[in-house]
Amino acid sequence: MKSQIIELYVNGDLRTVTVRSADTLLYAIRGKLGLTGAKPGCLNGDCGACTVNVDDWPMKSCLMLAVEAIGKNITTIEGLKKTPIQQAFVDNFAFQCGYCTPGFIMNCHSLIHQHPDADDKTIKEWLGSNICRCTGYAEIEKAVKTVLENQ
Repeated sequence: MKSQIIELYVNGDLRTVTVRSADTLLYAIRGKLGLTGAKPGCLNGDCGACTVNVDDWPMKSCLMLAVEAIGKNITTIEGLKKTPIQQAFVDNFAFQCGYCTPGFIMNCHSLIHQHPDADDKTIKEWLGSNICRCTGYAEIEKAVKTVLENQ
């Protein structure tokens, strides 16, 4: 399969990367750009460990081709700097082993921006797109609510 050079706007920077047309955004971010915060989990869109934000919406990067991301604003966990949701995860112990944490933080970051008045039902729906095997979701819900209450 032939490779091509594309430009991706990642974490505020225009980055050049060589990909095949079948390469996922996850592969390009991790394997080509060295941004390893998005994790390969199920690789079929179920777990959410690979979640990044694309144009301010959560996207499972294992389901998106790198070429589909051309012209879009991509934010990875490495691109978040001292956001309230990151601190809320720490303050509320909203993590266990940490493997899924970047994906949850990216999802929650989008949730807070897309639904600043999110109710319990909306929070639960959004959190349902990510899976954690180590803990319950109570601490993660509390982290989101803490940020929403302090906006």
